[in-house]
This record gives sequence, C-alpha cells and structure tokens, in this order.
Amino acid sequence: MLSHGSIVRAWHGWTTPEDAAAYDELLNGTIAPGIMAREIPGLRGLTVLRRIPTEAPAHFLTLMTFDNWAAVERFAGQDATASVVPPTARALLARHDERSQHFEVRHHHA
Repeated sequence: MLSHGSIVRAWHGWTTPEDAAAYDELLNGTIAPGIMAREIPGLRGLTVLRRIPTEAPAHFLTLMTFDNWAAVERFAGQDATASVVPPTARALLARHDERSQHFEVRHHHA
C-alpha cells in the first residue's frame, strides 16, 4: 500500500527485440520473485512495467515501494542509488540505468 512518505524506486532497462521475451521471463519469473522472497523489511512491493506499444528497443520499468530510506538501503546497500542488476539480466539488456531514481509519495489517490 502506498502511503505518504513511502519511497518509490524507479529503474529503466532496455533490450533488443530479440531478447525482450527472455528478459521478461527472467525478470518476472526469477528476479522479481527472488527479491520478494528475501522478505526485506520495509519492501512493500515490486511492479514491472513494459512500454506499449511494443517497439524496438523493448523498454522495461521497475517500481519498488519501500517504507523508508533505511529499507532502500537494506535492498541496495550503502550506495542506495546504484542499480541492482544481476549478471544474467545484464547479459540480456542493451542498456540500463546505472542509478535508480527515488521519489517520495506525497499523495496516493485510489
């Protein structure tokens, strides 16, 4: 649940059209479930988006929601803005953000 003061971590990655399906499967079948299985205190959720219309290069956006900055650091380490990209994902990405962007939730309207 998004609440005032939560932090959203945004990260972008792009693949070639040929690698898009494999990356999508890796991200949603292995990486994201693995992150959530770590049960990081303060990590509330992880959303994976793919830009439409599907065009070359394929553009993915991950949004992770945390309770606070300490939770972000528990996930990413001391350099909390550095992107966290496993080698298996790097092999499929044409390019990606080297640094994640962080946003404070001001209001959530549902």
